[in-house]
Amino acid sequence: MLMAVTYLALGSNLGDRESYLRAAVAGLSRHAVQATRCSSIYSTEPRDNVDQPWFLNTVIEATTALDPTQLLDACLAVERENHRVRSDDKGPRTIDIDIIFYESSAVQTPRLTIPHPRYAHRRFVLEPLAELSGDLVDPVRHKSVKELLELNEDTGEVHKMASPLF
Repeated sequence: MLMAVTYLALGSNLGDRESYLRAAVAGLSRHAVQATRCSSIYSTEPRDNVDQPWFLNTVIEATTALDPTQLLDACLAVERENHRVRSDDKGPRTIDIDIIFYESSAVQTPRLTIPHPRYAHRRFVLEPLAELSGDLVDPVRHKSVKELLELNEDTGEVHKMASPLF
């Protein structure tokens, strides 16, 4: 069975945020997505919809035999298991799991775009991703994560808050 390496961004701004991050990692494991490395936990200012609590964000590297669409389904299942409600676009959430990279693949389907279409504009994703794998090269932009972070113009506050979840 071939195992793919994927990078997932996790965020929470409702309830016990760190517990939701931990529950997401455990839930992903139950859905055949094994976390192998984790960035530090960051406290981050909300973007877009700013009238909501601050987030805790982290990025995990994981391996899986799932294809990209199956991985999306697994991420959505874990969000549902953790009481994610999608009533307000970019609103508060118990957990959000975004697929940033899947191997060095570029995927474009009606349901899924990889690399994640907005990650390169989000300091709250780039900082933990750069901590984990700064030399990783975006297969569409052909720049490393470190380069994308240097070019990033997002002024949202991002503060390293805690050590990795594992």
